[in-house]
Amino acid sequence: MGQAALLVFAKPPLAGVAKTRLIPALGAAGAARLAVALLEHALVEAARARLGPVWLYTTARHRRLARMARACGARRRLQRGADLGERMVQALQRACRDAPAALLLGADCPGLDAARLQRAALALQQVDVVFVPALDGGFTLVGCRAQAAGAMARLFAHQTWSVCDVMQRMRAGMRALDMRWLELEALADIDTPADLAALPPALRHALRCDACS
Repeated sequence: MGQAALLVFAKPPLAGVAKTRLIPALGAAGAARLAVALLEHALVEAARARLGPVWLYTTARHRRLARMARACGARRRLQRGADLGERMVQALQRACRDAPAALLLGADCPGLDAARLQRAALALQQVDVVFVPALDGGFTLVGCRAQAAGAMARLFAHQTWSVCDVMQRMRAGMRALDMRWLELEALADIDTPADLAALPPALRHALRCDACS
C-alpha cells in the first residue's frame, strides 16, 4: 500500500464561524457541534488509515483544536496563502518534501473513511493525482504524488472555489497539463440543510438534533 501524508483542512469549530450555512436548520451552537463531530471523524479516520503522518491544517489557532489533534496523534499547522487554492498547494507541496505522496481532505465529508483513504493512496502508485468528487460538483479529497506537486500550483491557480463546476474545471485543467488522474466514487459533503440527510447514524446521535432525523 502506498504511503502518504494526510492533511485535514478545517476551521475552528466555533458557533457562528463553522458551518454557517447550516445555522438556519441547526442554530449556531448546533452547527458548531456538528463541525466538531465531523472534524473528530476526519481525524480518527485519517489516523486509522495508517498511511503516514496526519496534519491538521487550520485557519486559526484554538485550544479545542489542539486537544482534538493530540487525541488522534495529529500535528498542527496554520494554512498559508491568499486563497484556498494557494493554501492547498502550499500544504501539498510541503508534505511532499518528506513523503512520496499527500492526501488533502476537508472535515465535512463523513463518507471519507480509512478504507477510502487507503484506496486513494494506493491509486497514487499509478497516477499523478487522485480526487474524490463531491456530489455538489466540488471535491472532498485531492491527493498527488511528490513528482506532481509542482503541477498542482498551475492546476489550482486563478480558480473560483465553492461553486458547482469546480470538479469540471479540475478535469479540464488536468487534461491541459497532461496529468494522469483517477476519481473515486463521489461522496456527499455536509454543507447545507439538505445535506443533513446524508449524515450516518453515529453523527446524527452525536448531534442529537431533530433536524437530522
